[in-house]
Amino acid sequence: MACIQGTTGEWEMVIGLEVHAQITSKAKLFSGASTVFGNEPNANVSFVDAAFPGMLPVINKKCVEHAVRTGLGLKAQINLTSVFDRKNYFYADLPAGYQISQFLQPIVGKGEIILDLKGGETRTVGITRLHLEQDAGKSMHDQSPKETYVDLNRAGVALMEIVSEPDMRSAEETAAYLKKLRAIVRYLGTCDGNMDEGSMRCDVNLSMRRMGDETLGTRCEIKNVNSIRFAMQAIEYEARRQVEILESGGTVDQETRLWDTTKGITRTMRSKEEAHDYRYFPDPDLLPLKLDAAWVDDIAKTLPELPDDKKNRFIKDYGLTVYDAMVLTAEKENADFFEKVAKGRDGKLASNWVTSGLFGVLNKTGKDISQSPISAEALGGLIDLISDDTISSRIAKDVFEEMLETGKEAATIVKEKGLRQVTDIGAITAEIDKILEANADKVAQYKAGKDKLFGFFVGQVMKATGGKANPAALSKILKEKLSS
Repeated sequence: MACIQGTTGEWEMVIGLEVHAQITSKAKLFSGASTVFGNEPNANVSFVDAAFPGMLPVINKKCVEHAVRTGLGLKAQINLTSVFDRKNYFYADLPAGYQISQFLQPIVGKGEIILDLKGGETRTVGITRLHLEQDAGKSMHDQSPKETYVDLNRAGVALMEIVSEPDMRSAEETAAYLKKLRAIVRYLGTCDGNMDEGSMRCDVNLSMRRMGDETLGTRCEIKNVNSIRFAMQAIEYEARRQVEILESGGTVDQETRLWDTTKGITRTMRSKEEAHDYRYFPDPDLLPLKLDAAWVDDIAKTLPELPDDKKNRFIKDYGLTVYDAMVLTAEKENADFFEKVAKGRDGKLASNWVTSGLFGVLNKTGKDISQSPISAEALGGLIDLISDDTISSRIAKDVFEEMLETGKEAATIVKEKGLRQVTDIGAITAEIDKILEANADKVAQYKAGKDKLFGFFVGQVMKATGGKANPAALSKILKEKLSS
């Protein structure tokens, strides 16, 4: 558990998140307007989104289904009756003057997320609720020195607001939470999780208290953070800001703050509103949303294998470490790729080549698995050549590099370059004899106790065979020769 060392003692962070996840849907929550990202400003706007008089909202069933799927993925209570409320506040990018949301009766109740932490540790964070609501538009202040421009393309887009319990205690735990939540909604197909496009963003609620104190401090909300890295930076800064105030005898004001990415600080946005400030009341244009239990059960039957279940299966079926299983299941596409590589092969060997080999290359070039220059089938072919002793692991690295550059199959490269491993015991023995004869002085030193020379002899034989001598056979024969 992380803590901050102040001048008067240790302080504990108490963190809860409100994550806004845009539902994967072609139409908005209460209108048929498009949700395509990147269209011209105000191209995706219906009369409902623009709040024209007399326009009535009509619920999008697909959005409701995705909210239920997400709730089930979070092992949460699905409420068969929920109510849409009007949350009243004025902004230029909210034409109706209110947001249709849910408050006292959300569609999803309490659930949980299991965090994957360093060293294979896990920690459970409670989910308070998931409710449906419509997004606001976007005010743009950088288009003109004197005017604010409004783009309503996002207005009315369906959001799931996923609220956690204040169970996190560090920036690292917060990052793990966001990564796991993003993985879950991506596995489910209910949100694409693209924080850089704004389809997933979070509000961070943070307060500080003395280590060992159970009383919650005054919290500040850091609004609309759109990357995991920024969330971690904002938490670290805000925690120290609050500690400095408290240790100087001051009090933390409950307020909404913004993360300034340029200056690396949080700054005041407005005093924090309470629920009564929004004057919530049931939306008179929408009846209570009633779900059929059998329909919910049918959705549950269609859920895919989720990250935690897949991670546990990888550990059990492929003999992977907790860490490797966690890395491979963080993204569904990565897990699917690995399973294709590992099918019918040694799971640990497949994991090493996918995580250390391929992922390392992709990370350096800024690509994801869909852009991999080596297919799962081709990488599996390379592993086959290692497993049947056609090539050694050392030669395999050279073949891998060649595959990256040329796109050729491993077997083709091995054949063209004559890289087949030397497994002929007689041939290996003959090379060893030559090396030992040429280095009689070093043989004497080895037998006198200079064990490190063994590596020298191995290197010389490998050099003589172009790196193609079978390492296991070489080591065995060499030991026998040197001990005689």
